[in-house]
Amino acid sequence: MLITRRLEFDAGHRIPDHKSQCRHLHGHRYAIEITLSGEVINRAGDAANGMVMDFSQVKDLAKQHVVDLWDHAFLAFAGDTQIVDFLSSLPDHKTVILDRVPTAENLARIAFDLLDAVYRDTYGNHLRLEQVRLYETPNCWADARHTSKD
Repeated sequence: MLITRRLEFDAGHRIPDHKSQCRHLHGHRYAIEITLSGEVINRAGDAANGMVMDFSQVKDLAKQHVVDLWDHAFLAFAGDTQIVDFLSSLPDHKTVILDRVPTAENLARIAFDLLDAVYRDTYGNHLRLEQVRLYETPNCWADARHTSKD
């Protein structure tokens, strides 16, 4: 069985090597979808009876490990030193320094890697993170899934 929970957050970024508008500082209303697989829990009296995982718990874990960290932050590539230096000069600015350029593809992969172990077999029902879909705009998104080594 597959279940998916969607959350939204706002963040800024730039793609320093981009040849068009995305090289400038700008922001997005991102949406992230967390898709999990697992067996439906069948235990009378259990709060999760009939579920793969309670959607509120899917949300809480995604918020704790990704969304709350990135929401209203500037997502900056460590190698973009001009921006990193500028942002560090702003008192109390919420900046997240990443080891790669903050494209939709890279952000989806980072989110997947952060969340993979968080959801793994939480209820003993073979729970597994299957996919993180990150929407940069309503029409553009990237999907991160398990790599071939998993």
